Amino acid sequence: MIVDDKARRMVRSRSAVISSLRHNFERRGYLEAETPILQTIHGGAAARPFKTHINAFDMNLYLRIAPELFLKRLLVGGIDKVFEINRNFRNEGVDRTHAPEFTALEAYEAYGSYDTMAELTKNLIQQAAIDVFGSTEVTLADGEKYDLGGEWRQITMYESLSEKLGEEITPDTTLEYLEATAMKLGLELDDVENHGKLVEKLWDHFYTEDSHTLWEPTFVRDFPVETSPLTKSHRLKKGVTEKWDLYVRGFELGTAYSELNDPVVQRERLVQQAKQVLAGDIENSMAIDEDFIEALDQAMPPAGGMGMGIDRLLIALTGATIRDTITFPLVKPIH
Repeated sequence: MIVDDKARRMVRSRSAVISSLRHNFERRGYLEAETPILQTIHGGAAARPFKTHINAFDMNLYLRIAPELFLKRLLVGGIDKVFEINRNFRNEGVDRTHAPEFTALEAYEAYGSYDTMAELTKNLIQQAAIDVFGSTEVTLADGEKYDLGGEWRQITMYESLSEKLGEEITPDTTLEYLEATAMKLGLELDDVENHGKLVEKLWDHFYTEDSHTLWEPTFVRDFPVETSPLTKSHRLKKGVTEKWDLYVRGFELGTAYSELNDPVVQRERLVQQAKQVLAGDIENSMAIDEDFIEALDQAMPPAGGMGMGIDRLLIALTGATIRDTITFPLVKPIH
């Protein structure tokens, strides 16, 4: 930082972006919460956790991979609009958009939906760009201009995949057919596959391997049930859920759901996830959280929820890498 003004500017920009987000939430009547980092069960996302041990209780714990299941408990408790800017930890790969320790934003609104959260997310990002850089058109590190303004493109996963394949893929397409299609394209199959995983793998092949395919801000909507265990089923389309992922400049920036609030369906979904863990799918499945299901039994209102990486938001606004956006990134020691 002493010799590189860019590093100092990033610290200032990061602080200003977080300040903009907080003020935007405050104007909307959201409360900011803090949830546990040390957790007895890692949940709220499909990721490999870091493990630790508490001597006082002589029990193993996990560093949180997401605050989702605790923030939803606040909805059950009567906090209808809540957000958290938090540190998450995932024991996975490291590259230009992934870090083992990162900052995330999650927000939940009772009686909202994934449509509500799409409008919220767009406004949060556009307002942050205006507050910090003076315009929704930002200048990236390489000098390129990037426009975050206006309305953002929306596509659906099944329809956009069908368009690339030249044939219709639906939630009723068989696993065998999807496997054969993936093999024709030269894709590597996992030991544990299901319909949803294969649909997303095929979709990724066409849409995320080339970063320019989803260059403009794009909401990718309506994901398979198998890969969205915490998400409410679509109100009109059988076999898909009300979930979107937001892509900016070719990388995933955020995600949102119409939140699943039926405890019976939630248990069924998490049991299926647990079976996948036992079959060896550790990174892509979730464990059963009995305390969370018990909270849902008390009645969680229908709600919309969203999550977005703060580090990735800085990448979108500045064109930096994730290592550049984190003030003290974890790096491999020289010796």
